[in-house]
Amino acid sequence: MLASAATSSLSLWLTWIILHKCLKVKHIHLMGISLPIRSFETFGLINRKKIKICLTTNLFLIKVHTMNKIAQRNAVDPNIDVSEYQLQQFQALILRLFQCCQERMQYQCDRFDLPDAEFRCLMLFGEERYLTAKGIALKMNVVKSRVSKIVDGLLKKKLIQRIKDPEDSRVSLLSLTPAGNEKLNEINDFLQDVHYQVLRQITPDQRKAVLTNLDILKASMEAVKEMMI
Repeated sequence: MLASAATSSLSLWLTWIILHKCLKVKHIHLMGISLPIRSFETFGLINRKKIKICLTTNLFLIKVHTMNKIAQRNAVDPNIDVSEYQLQQFQALILRLFQCCQERMQYQCDRFDLPDAEFRCLMLFGEERYLTAKGIALKMNVVKSRVSKIVDGLLKKKLIQRIKDPEDSRVSLLSLTPAGNEKLNEINDFLQDVHYQVLRQITPDQRKAVLTNLDILKASMEAVKEMMI
């Protein structure tokens, strides 16, 4: 089993070298979806730091031939277009999903008496115990002045607190207060129940297909987002 895992990691790393470094490929097609090559690193499928190897000429040619075959098999046919009906149906569904999400977000903000920005900021503390204003700005993709207002709101509600970094007293860290931790647990319980109720509306046989298709949709949307950057 260990040998198989090592072989798999080696194969992935060699593929990354050939595609990205040698052939200068920026995207690959997988299951009809164009994915940026660096996403393979992001999701931990490839770890260059753990594996080092020299490519021989024969091995390189074998890999290139193999990847060409895979690319030909998975490439999307440019002659296949999206029908007008599919486009309109997709737009209508995305719009309705967006509206549902907005309605839920408004409801949860009213339920927990938090503005949307403060709600999203509080949720970040479920991922990390300590945060800085700069870290929050990066995660929320907002300017630092906006973060200051959000943080001040949570401080006034006594949901978060400032503490000094034990390793650098010049740095202020933000963490949850007991009240903030309790509020976050209530929010997580609410969200889990909402998602549970949604899944209950879908038959067990259909759930796997729905989750798979949502994963494909997410990958497609992320691929298009990469084109906009």
